[in-house]
Amino acid sequence: MDRGTDSLWANSWADILIVVYIKQQTFTSPLKKGDEIITAATGSAIDDHLSLISGLKILESWGLRCRPQQISNRCWGYLAGEDLVRFNDIHSENHAPLIAFARGGWGSARLLERSQPWKKGWLVGFSDITSILLSRLSAGFAGGIHGPLVTSLANEPLWSQERLKSLLFGEEVPDLLGEPWKKGIATGPLVIANLTVASHLIGSSHMPDLKGSILILEDVSEAPYRIDRMLTHWRLAGILQELAGIGFGSFSGCNASIEEKKRETFNTEQVLKERSFDLGIPIVGNLPIGHCCGNASLPEGQLAQIDGGRGVLKLLPY
Repeated sequence: MDRGTDSLWANSWADILIVVYIKQQTFTSPLKKGDEIITAATGSAIDDHLSLISGLKILESWGLRCRPQQISNRCWGYLAGEDLVRFNDIHSENHAPLIAFARGGWGSARLLERSQPWKKGWLVGFSDITSILLSRLSAGFAGGIHGPLVTSLANEPLWSQERLKSLLFGEEVPDLLGEPWKKGIATGPLVIANLTVASHLIGSSHMPDLKGSILILEDVSEAPYRIDRMLTHWRLAGILQELAGIGFGSFSGCNASIEEKKRETFNTEQVLKERSFDLGIPIVGNLPIGHCCGNASLPEGQLAQIDGGRGVLKLLPY
């Protein structure tokens, strides 16, 4: 059965997803002016202090209050502090309505070896922060936003900054436009992830159940054969076959090396299409999501509709 074209199947499945979503998710109230922000560094050490300050100033311009941050000079090897120190960034006893992640790199998944006392609130980040966002989503907490890091926020175009602000303050955001790759329309909860980081969560309790979901993947600096290998892993695990729809964001710097180009090879787009076109679901490519200038924010777990024929990803109201 083609899920993307069978409207009866799609509508009944969407109804089931709405019921399950309402029962499982812990909803998050919109921010209001005066709310506090915790700046977290759960991965690599901060190496761009000016970008950190610039990003915090943008958040403050929205009427939010940034707590004095203690992360600028933290360093433990290549990480932004020892594991327990970084763990306390996101599980502080003095909680705040928003945790904004400073940068990615590597290290967030190390924190998941500990029990996670999640609380209600907003979390914003991407790349290495995928592990935190997916772990929290699998525990039934809404409020995770796959979007700019504090150190990348100032370099985002105005439309991207405003989109993040709108999501945090409970306002509507425009549909996202990509390229129509495979026709069909599907509805399901969004799961947005860095391909490499999420691939290393497969088989753990921190990977959400993706059955019936709309999965959006992005990555950076991965050769086509490595992307092929990871997507094949997802297929062997049976995950891609259970999706309602799939979208691909930016795959920046994911090109074949000079040596590989000297012989016959596949490019990244060919790999993405070959590993997904036989799934029988709507597919949208080249969405403005990921390691690109214009990293559109999306809420983890929110119901959405993907239209593979028009290349549109649309958020649906709660």
